[in-house]
Amino acid sequence: MSMLFERPHLLGLEGLSAEEIGFLLDTAETFKEVSDREIKKVPALRGRTIVNLFFEDSTRTRTSFEIAAKRLSADTINLTAKASSVSKGETLADTARNLAAMRPDAIVVRHPASGAPELLARHVNCPIINAGDGAHEHPTQALLDLLTIREHKGRLDGLTVAIVGDILHSRVARSNLHALRACGARVRLVGPPTLVPRDFALFGAELVHDLHEGVRDVDVIMMLRIQHERMNGRYFSSLAEYSRLYGLTVDAVALARKDVIILHPGPINRGVEISSTVADGPYSVIMDQVTNGVAVRMATLYVLVGRRRLPEVQTTPAGSGIDSTARGMVAGE
Repeated sequence: MSMLFERPHLLGLEGLSAEEIGFLLDTAETFKEVSDREIKKVPALRGRTIVNLFFEDSTRTRTSFEIAAKRLSADTINLTAKASSVSKGETLADTARNLAAMRPDAIVVRHPASGAPELLARHVNCPIINAGDGAHEHPTQALLDLLTIREHKGRLDGLTVAIVGDILHSRVARSNLHALRACGARVRLVGPPTLVPRDFALFGAELVHDLHEGVRDVDVIMMLRIQHERMNGRYFSSLAEYSRLYGLTVDAVALARKDVIILHPGPINRGVEISSTVADGPYSVIMDQVTNGVAVRMATLYVLVGRRRLPEVQTTPAGSGIDSTARGMVAGE
C-alpha cells in the first residue's frame, strides 16, 4: 500500500517522521488548485460527516476546516461550548461518546485543556483532529506554515527559522518546533527568558533572548502574539517594553537574509509583536498561510477520512507520495 500516513488520528506532530509530514504537505499541494476553480468542490468525501467541536474562539482554523470539508463534498456540523451540553455539566468524554454514537466520520476539536483531543481519541472510533489544545499543539497550523515555507524556499532541510514571542504558551511554536526539526530545519526560539524556558533546548532548539541576534541571517521569521488568555502571572514589565524589545520592525528584518519570509499564525496584534509596515510588507507571506490552511485541512480530512475505506492504490510515477486515487478525486473523477 502506498499510504505514507497510517495513523488513525492527528493529535500532534511530535514523533511524526519527515516522510509522514512530507506526505501530508504533498497531498495538500494536490488539493490547492481546487480553491482556484470556478466551482470549488470535489467528491472526495461525499456522504461523509465532519463535526467541528470548538471550545475556544476561532476565525481562521474553524472557518478553514468548514470550507475544507465542504470543498471535499462532506457535510459539516459546527458545535461550540455554549451550544453543547458541556455548558450543562456534561463531561467532554460523554459529549464525545454521544457524538460518536451518531456515527460521524471525523471530529475536529479545539479545547483550552492540553490533551483533550487525546482523551477524545480514547472514547470514539472515528478520527480525531486536533485544532489546538491548550498550550500543547496545533498540528494543522504548523503544517500550513511548513507548506508556505516550502513553497517560497523550495525546501525545509537546512533552513534557519526564528520563532519569536510567547513561546511558553504557544501551541503553534511547539508544533512548528517538532515538525521543522523533523524536516531538517534549524530552529531558534527568541523571546524574554520568562517566555522562552530552557526546557525547549531539549527539543533541539537554540534559545536566544535578544531579538536582533535571534533574527540575524535567518531564512524565516515566525512571529507569535502574546497569549494573555493563558497567562496566570506577570512575564514582562509592560506591553510597551515588550514591544520595544521584541516587536518586529523594518530595522530588525534588515538583519535577516535578503530573501527572508515573515509568517504569523494570527490574530495579529499590530504595533505589539509586529509593525504594520512589516506585516503588510514585501517579505510577509501571512495571507499565503491563510490560503494554505484550506489545502492543508482538505489534505488532513482526506487522508484520515477518505482513505480509510478506499482500496489499495498505485503510487504515481513521479514518486511524490500522492496516489492516483487522490489525483482522481482532485480531478473530480
